[in-house]
Amino acid sequence: MSKTPKPAPTFASEAEERAFWEANDSSKHVDWSQAERTHLPNLKPSSTAISLRLPNGLLERIKTWLAEKIDASRH
Repeated sequence: MSKTPKPAPTFASEAEERAFWEANDSSKHVDWSQAERTHLPNLKPSSTAISLRLPNGLLERIKTWLAEKIDASRH
């Protein structure tokens, strides 16, 4: 990057920051050529439990479909 990156603005909330980064190119604010790869071994995906009533047949079809999609993504 030939130019010095602009400082990122200060945000009043996470929602404001999210909206800014969705609408703006981060390369104007970050010199990505200086970025370093990192490994986060203890990072765990978030999950949410839900309660949902479904007919048993539909639930079994959904489980089968999910298992097929997960298996396909591993290959």
